[in-house]
Amino acid sequence: MAAAQELAPYVVTEDAILKPLAGRRGDAARGQALIGERQRSLCILCHALPSGAAQLQGTLAPSLAGIGSRLSEGQIRLRLIDMKRLNPESIMPTYYALRDGFRVASAWQGKPVLGAAEIEHLVAYLVTLKE
Repeated sequence: MAAAQELAPYVVTEDAILKPLAGRRGDAARGQALIGERQRSLCILCHALPSGAAQLQGTLAPSLAGIGSRLSEGQIRLRLIDMKRLNPESIMPTYYALRDGFRVASAWQGKPVLGAAEIEHLVAYLVTLKE
């Protein structure tokens, strides 16, 4: 869990956040490691990846294989930060936006799940997943 902190400002343009959080791009290798952490990023609980043991990957959400071909860097960033902005009924957590109430566990209310650098590491990795 990211420590209690002030969130880096960002601007949503249509369906994307064009600029990296805190002005820094992430590291794809660190993003690849983070995406597989079942207790940290939680991504693999719902999504399948193009590699790894299929029985350890989720099927609740779309596969992430080829996501870098389907979505831009900015579109991926917005989905990680606040998917509920695009789809309020989404079961995907808001990893960086502060949302309280419905579908947010009390332990996470008022806190981001991941820090700005972690979001950017995930973005850097996900844009490499091309078809």
